[in-house]
Parts: sequence; C-alpha cells; structure tokens
Amino acid sequence: MKIDIGIGVDIIGDIHACFEEFLEMLEKLGYRNGGDGLYRHPEGRTLISLGDVMSRGPQSIACMEFFLKHVKAGLAYMTDSNHGWKIARWLDGRKVQLKHGDELVEQEFLAYEQLHGTKRTKQLKNDLKHLLMNTPSHYILQENNIDKIVCTHAGIKDEFIGRETSRIKDFCRYGDVAGTDENGKPIRRDWFLNHKGELLIIWGHDPKPEPMIINNTINIDQGLVFGGKLTTYRYPEKEFVFVNAKQNYSGREGIDNPIQK
Repeated sequence: MKIDIGIGVDIIGDIHACFEEFLEMLEKLGYRNGGDGLYRHPEGRTLISLGDVMSRGPQSIACMEFFLKHVKAGLAYMTDSNHGWKIARWLDGRKVQLKHGDELVEQEFLAYEQLHGTKRTKQLKNDLKHLLMNTPSHYILQENNIDKIVCTHAGIKDEFIGRETSRIKDFCRYGDVAGTDENGKPIRRDWFLNHKGELLIIWGHDPKPEPMIINNTINIDQGLVFGGKLTTYRYPEKEFVFVNAKQNYSGREGIDNPIQK
C-alpha cells in the first residue's frame, strides 16, 4: 500500500476508456514507448491511476490492458474504483447489472472474442479479473520514509488511512454516499471537510470542471469522458497537466451538469 515517491510521481484522474487522450497525456508528461509496448519516463517517474480506467468511453480493453502490463512490470499503480469493482465482479462471473457505461465493456469483449477467439479472450478476462480484484483501496506515497500523499478513487476518512476492510474499500470506491435523490442520483456528503493533518489526499470519481482544492484534498476528475479534460497531478512539482477531451463520449450530460457515477 506504500509507494516511494522517488524522483517523482504522476497521478492521473479518471480515464474512462478514453485511450487516445490518455496516450496524449503520456506523451505530454514525457513517457516514451520503448518498443516493447511499455511506456517509461526517462527520469524514472511513476504513473499512479486513481481508477475508473474503463467504462463509458470507447476503449476500455486498451486502457485495462495498459495497466495490466504496466502494473505487472512495476511501472504503474492503480487504485480500486467503483467501475473497476463492477467489472471485476462481472469478469468473475458474478451476477451484476452492467449499466452507466459498464455495458460498453461487455460489448467490447464480444467484438474482441470475434477477432481474437475464445481462448485468448478467456485468458485476458482472467488476467484482468485478478488485476482488478487485487487493487488496493488507496496508496500512501512516501518521501524519505515520511507519508506525504494518499491516493484514492472517491475519498477516504482519516481513520481509514493505512487500513483495509470491506467498509473502507466501499468508502474509497463510492465516497460518503447518503442514499439517492428522486432522480436516482447519489447524495454525497463532503467527507473532505473533516480531513485533518498534513497528508494531501488526491481523489477523483466526482467530476468537477477544474481541480477542486479544499482542506488539503484535491479532486482531479475533470470529466474527460463527458467532454471535459484528463488531469494529472505531478509531485514533487505540485503542478497540474491537462489534456482536453476530443469529444463527449458519454452521450449524456456535460461536466457542468450533475451526472450519475
């Protein structure tokens, strides 16, 4: 659960299957394909995804395969997330209702199987299942053995940091949800208002037009799949890097409107 910051880290918000924009971000950050399909930074920086790399957008398999390869190679890390957990259970053969863009993952796999065959498809599904089932709820980034940053998908309470239980995992996947409104949209409590201490918490999940910086927490989900932008927070530089969406892939509301996550 703990990662040494080393020369530096690049923390990336929700990608949601927007693979072209993600590759553009890697190029902008200075990562290069070494010819073996693996992207490395010449200075040895590390990629950290806040999850939700799949669903809603056009290239879920490409995004998931990227992190499958790079996590295995020790070149990237990825946290658990609500869409990631749903797809993990689906890949495990459990009965889940694929909606809110998760159904597009199933459609991609049907096309993938037609192109690559059943055996290869089963192997990829199994590999991705193990990846997504074993992602931690959060990472603690350390500098000189001192905790500096917590990376999580939807939020975390101070007392949860460094621990892992079913309750903590759910909180980190969905945030502090107090039911749903009359339109079926989640009612979210502002968990970040209760954060204390010097640890910086970086999270995504709840799209905002611009990075939201409140009480030593930063939201870096800028609604890429909804026509917004992909955001990376670079540390120790403490700077943001953006890549604009090529289009609104969701077919639904834009970033300035409430959306179902």
